[in-house]
Amino acid sequence: MSRHIYFLGIGGTLMGSLALLAREKGYRVSGSDKVLYPPMSDQLADADIELFEGFDPKQLQPAPDLVVIGNAGLPRGHPAVEYVLDNRLPYTSGAEWLGRDILPDRWVLAVTGTHGKTTTASMLTWILDQAGLNPGYLIGGVPKNFPSSARLGDSPFFVVEADEYDTSYFDRRSKFVHYRPQTLIINNLEYDHADIFPDLAAIQTQFHQLIRTVPGSGLIIAPSLDDNVQETLQQGCWTPISRFGPPATRQPLEQDNGERFAASLDVADGSTFTVSLGDEQLGTVTWSQFGEHNVDNALSAIAAARHAGVAPAQAIEALCGFTGVTRRMDLIAQSDGIFIYDDFAHHPTAIRKTLQGLRKRVGSDEIIAVIEPRSHTMSLGTLRGELKTCCAPADQVFWFRGENIKWDLTEVVQGCVIPAHQHDNLDRLMAKLVKLDRKPDKQRHIVIMSNGAFGGIYEKLPELLRSR
Repeated sequence: MSRHIYFLGIGGTLMGSLALLAREKGYRVSGSDKVLYPPMSDQLADADIELFEGFDPKQLQPAPDLVVIGNAGLPRGHPAVEYVLDNRLPYTSGAEWLGRDILPDRWVLAVTGTHGKTTTASMLTWILDQAGLNPGYLIGGVPKNFPSSARLGDSPFFVVEADEYDTSYFDRRSKFVHYRPQTLIINNLEYDHADIFPDLAAIQTQFHQLIRTVPGSGLIIAPSLDDNVQETLQQGCWTPISRFGPPATRQPLEQDNGERFAASLDVADGSTFTVSLGDEQLGTVTWSQFGEHNVDNALSAIAAARHAGVAPAQAIEALCGFTGVTRRMDLIAQSDGIFIYDDFAHHPTAIRKTLQGLRKRVGSDEIIAVIEPRSHTMSLGTLRGELKTCCAPADQVFWFRGENIKWDLTEVVQGCVIPAHQHDNLDRLMAKLVKLDRKPDKQRHIVIMSNGAFGGIYEKLPELLRSR
């Protein structure tokens, strides 16, 4: 009889993906979560994984061989956690299970950073796949080029989206310290996760712990101009560093290998760009993505794939067929000159860069941002000052104050650099959006930004627009 693994918190992007890997490896897999919703619930059901909404001790009877405990909403005092401890069931964290059971003997390519992890990991996986390497991967989202968010693969290579959030209630280290990468991408570094990190320095400490695990025979891929990443590398680095982005004027580190991938935009919105390494032009990417942040993501993915043996020209060709990630500027509806997008951006920098990319694509068309500041950092109001300016590329912004938001958005609305509105009732917010006048010569682009379900707005708003 196959080994039984029970995933507590199976609906999360990491835990659900781990469950898919366990099932593919031949284990019997089951699990529970407070709420299960697509696309992860669909992937799990298709993999014949037994799912439960809510926890009942009967789900752990007879006792599984191992309980994998997630870190989202599973502290001491949670009935499931207490049951596992009281009954002395064997347990571990998701990140530790991945590092111990899946990643040993694999060439791990880890993608880290405050922004762009999911997209960059998806790009890198697609490049390796198109090169015939059939990599394993675990991505914290649903890449459109693949049928699921995780697979084992049958080559030495394994791409993992490596998160700096803490591992579990019993392991406060960042998840990525369990992964031991050979190739490490650090896309960028900013303050985030205010619920667990007191300041940026605490996050940099965790990143430096990760840097300490990369062997001297490996490679670290880092931006040329990110001061926060540079400060972290200066704490000590024992691995060659390859750079991407515009040139830096600072003195290079001893570990810098002199390589720098750069891009020149052939189209202002980043939908076509030429890649170079030093003075050599390597080829041109023409793709469905846009925004300079995605160009940077592509450069780091090309550099990482090259470390794994894929020629940059081959990587560039693959990226021309990259179709993106679900919930990253996903066009979910269009009607009568109105376009509605679903985007996961939930940090001021990500909001700004995403809207900047759209502005360069649509020119003088109208852009309306609809934002639920739902993440832990946003709900605590930690970066409220940045929220006043991050929407500048849009024409107006609608802020939604959900029940989890612990501060008054009035300050942000009043200080916003564009016309701003605040709502705490979703129906009223949508009714206001539907009634807005639109100039007949301009198209309207409504960008919904949240890292959650946002009360079902993604289905409700298109329906309202169709029925007006």
